[in-house]
Amino acid sequence: MGLVLGRARAARTWRMASGYSSDAFQTRNLKAFAEDLGRESAGAFQLTVFENNTLVRMPDIAQAVRDQRVDLGEVMMSSGLPKEVTAAGADAVPFLTRTPADEKRLWDCQRPVLERQLAAVGLKALLAVPWPPQCLYSAVPLARPQDLAGLRMRTYNPTTEAIARLLGATPVDVLTVDVKQALAQGRFDTMITSAVTGVDQEVWGRMKYLYLINAWSPKNLVLMNAATWAGLGAAHQALLTRVAARAEARGWAASAEAARSSVDQLRARGMVIEIPSSVLATSLRRLGERFSRDWVRTAGTDANQIFVPYYADHTPV
Repeated sequence: MGLVLGRARAARTWRMASGYSSDAFQTRNLKAFAEDLGRESAGAFQLTVFENNTLVRMPDIAQAVRDQRVDLGEVMMSSGLPKEVTAAGADAVPFLTRTPADEKRLWDCQRPVLERQLAAVGLKALLAVPWPPQCLYSAVPLARPQDLAGLRMRTYNPTTEAIARLLGATPVDVLTVDVKQALAQGRFDTMITSAVTGVDQEVWGRMKYLYLINAWSPKNLVLMNAATWAGLGAAHQALLTRVAARAEARGWAASAEAARSSVDQLRARGMVIEIPSSVLATSLRRLGERFSRDWVRTAGTDANQIFVPYYADHTPV
């Protein structure tokens, strides 16, 4: 009997894999989630967060959770999930959302479709937190889309790679955690990412301009194995759901604050912060329309299950 109880307790000692640094607001939120879970479960769950790719490299986290090599994992929704989870693609459609309210409504429409697809591949979503809106960084001033032609653009998913090619730039695949090193090596000249990443990776040494294009707000998703979830009792499932919901709300608030403070920090470091020219903004919006059509064709009815309710309650800005 003592052996059985010992194994039950050990099974609740969980490890979570994350690819982000300990200073990232996403990581701080995960650690607060782990602390809440331990406290509210009276020690029934002991969750340790392993950040900065120390447990599993970010591209391998979803598979590691599926294989039960780790108990929980944090992935970027637009690039870290199995290809069968087509609903994740809505997260990388540029210029679909323009405000935090738009982003929250998109997640509300996306989540039921995403959860159904995740269940089919043995995964369970616990919470999602967006990064601040994606901005356009450059080592040189950009007034027109043609100014990007010939530059090397850092990419991290199929959408950013396609944007680079359509703008005439050369894609350079670089993980978020490797941006600082890649810049020091002079590997790219421009990129689309959040102001938070710019601060975390100290990009101001080479990136001199930041354009507030509000391209999209990619979300990080916390996953667990579906079989592990199913093996929990109803009370523990309810507790985990409640703690995850609180972490999600806290993360969204932290993201909004991080967006404001990070732009201020980049400005203080000498970067030029600008609204894109009307010519550049119009060109990027047209790219967004193209990506929306392409994604709907790829995802089919799943895309309609997300976009129809999203646009039904959407008043264009």
